[in-house]
Amino acid sequence: CSSTTTPEAGPTKDQPKHDEVAAERAKLLPADRALVEAQEWCVVSSDERLGSMGPPIKLDIKGNPVFLCCKGCKKRAEADPDKTLAKVEELKAKAKAEKGARN
Repeated sequence: CSSTTTPEAGPTKDQPKHDEVAAERAKLLPADRALVEAQEWCVVSSDERLGSMGPPIKLDIKGNPVFLCCKGCKKRAEADPDKTLAKVEELKAKAKAEKGARN
């Protein structure tokens, strides 16, 4: 991604990406959006924020909702369900800690 420049604010790097992520997440149902915000990151590509590559992809792993950044991560998420579910819990804890630090 590249940074953009707005005449009023000067160079901005994170805001356009944040706006894009928010726009993609807004396409989800409210219940799914809340789950995505709790998970925040892709369970396979954990450096990708959910919504950074289009609307997050929802999977059902052992009866639990799991979100991915893209369809390309689906096979890896399904290959080891227990590892995937453990990663979701780790990401939720990370997201909760980051949100707590901001407030």
